[in-house]
Parts: sequence; structure tokens; C-alpha cells
Amino acid sequence: MKRVLYTGSFDPITNGHLDLINRASKLCDELVVGVIENKSKIPFFTIEERTGMIEKATKHLKNVKVDSFCGLLADYVNAHNISAVVRGLRATMDFEYEIQMAQMNARLFKKDVETIFLMTSPDYSFISSSMIKEVFSLKGNIKGLVPDVILECMESKLAEKTGGIEK
Repeated sequence: MKRVLYTGSFDPITNGHLDLINRASKLCDELVVGVIENKSKIPFFTIEERTGMIEKATKHLKNVKVDSFCGLLADYVNAHNISAVVRGLRATMDFEYEIQMAQMNARLFKKDVETIFLMTSPDYSFISSSMIKEVFSLKGNIKGLVPDVILECMESKLAEKTGGIEK
């Protein structure tokens, strides 16, 4: 496979995401990590911050490129010569959602584009960005669940939002 896309909001990127990126990057010539901007959500990090953090967390992977977009995944795929889309699965409820999305996208793709499902490593199957943000906001320990560079960014962002005052 030439060019593969792995998308998400990555707000923030977790070690589960990074595990999938590492594994998917071995399957293709180029892996594009597509940061999706969802206008209906209020993110913790801006799209530029998320893109920059992913670039830092994946700098050891020479065939990984980070990009951002909003709108339909199929529009991005059709415009950027993507041959496959990788999706991570944590549990059966992920599969139910992801299979519906894959089938809809298959109708929207202009050419044959495969959706590849990768099972999340059991070490990270319980992690989601939403859970990470919630535990972090309540001062829980998330070390080992996000890359160290991301934890540093989260701590800096929290200090910025609170004016350096612990809540």
C-alpha cells in the first residue's frame, strides 16, 4: 500500500493511538495521520496544537506525515490519493460504529479504498482521549497512558488556562 490514512480528533493523542500509528506505519510507504477538526466539539487543544504534538510524538517514524482537515473523510481520501484507511478497534461497540462508517465511506470513495481495522493492544484498550482529559482534569495520574511529551503539553495548557493556579 502506498498511502494510508489514520484519522481521529487526537485531543489528546494517547499511547493507544501511538501504538496504532507505529503498527500501521509498517504496513505502508506513507502513513498520514489526519487530525479531524470537529466544529461541534470544544477541544482542549487547538487543531494546530494537536498537529504539532503528534509530529513530536511520531518524529521517530520517518514515513509518518501529519495533516489536518474538517469535513468528510471521503473528501480528504478522494483528494489525497489515499489507498487505505486504518481504524482502531477497542471493543465490540467500536466495531458496530466503525463498520457503519466504513460502509458509508465505501459508497463515497471515488476509487477502491480499503478500510483496515487494527485491534488495539490490550494494554491500551480502555483508553480514550475523553477519558484521559477527564482523569487529567480531576488530577488523576495519566503517566504511561499518553506520551511524556503530550503530558508536558497538557500540563502547560492547564497552567495557561488557569493562569498557573492549581484548581
